[in-house]
Amino acid sequence: MSPSHSTGGKESAAARILGSGASGIAELLIFHPVDTVAKRLMSNKAKVSLSTLSPIIFRDAATAPLATKFLSLFPGLGYAAGYKVAQRIYKFGGQPWFNDLINKHYKTNFTNTFGERKGKMMMQATAGSLTGIGEVVLLPLDALKIKRQVNPEAFRGRGVVRIFLEEGTTLYRGWGWTMARNAPGSFALFGASAVTKEYVLGVTDYSKATWTQNFIASVAGAVASITVAAPLDTVKTRIQNANFERKVHGVTVVKDLIKNEGPTAFFKGLTPKILVVGPKLVFSYTLAQSLIPLFANWV
Repeated sequence: MSPSHSTGGKESAAARILGSGASGIAELLIFHPVDTVAKRLMSNKAKVSLSTLSPIIFRDAATAPLATKFLSLFPGLGYAAGYKVAQRIYKFGGQPWFNDLINKHYKTNFTNTFGERKGKMMMQATAGSLTGIGEVVLLPLDALKIKRQVNPEAFRGRGVVRIFLEEGTTLYRGWGWTMARNAPGSFALFGASAVTKEYVLGVTDYSKATWTQNFIASVAGAVASITVAAPLDTVKTRIQNANFERKVHGVTVVKDLIKNEGPTAFFKGLTPKILVVGPKLVFSYTLAQSLIPLFANWV
């Protein structure tokens, strides 16, 4: 989802951080269970059927009461909160910063290569791609979140500080696959959003798009992003959910996945993600865009 730009410069950095951070927390509390379901489906290597679906999704709580089942979908909430808030702040502030940088130094190159209109959309997409690549710095928090969701045994009662001290660089396992996923995924997110605004909705000044226009463009961008990134996301998840001491190579994951589960396994968990894209983006967009101007009155 492409964040809006302050046309009058009234929104301070603090307001953007507070608004996007609060949006990330609220989004997390509502959508974390769906993310857990998607991660567990992606990590499952057995055949999925109606009889095995509950144990795969709810694990030990498969036969527990409904309330217990629901709460079992919130493992690693602390790690997820740190990751989601940092990610939202970075994405809301990072993409506009990269876009401004490209616009300042390389606008002529994009315009000469793609033309005025397409050049503007390519700059948006490229800025998104650079932002996505930079997200690798948040990988340790993402890795801990995924392990808590699908492999809690890996923690063995250790706290987060002890894990960081003992595991060190192993928390960056899968960094190459993460960058490979984020680059085209973020490119598709911001690029498809810009294309939708330009060619479908007729919006030339993205900062003046209406709530409805932003909603439509964001859904189009997010669906494109998730679909493009799905295969690499599955590989990244399986690398990260292994025990800390077990080093899993991405090439090995790809070979085993194709051999044992077939090519369609690259898209495991895609349906739950796409089903939540619409309401998730509407929620995060409207809340962030409402809170940022509100905080701007105070900071």
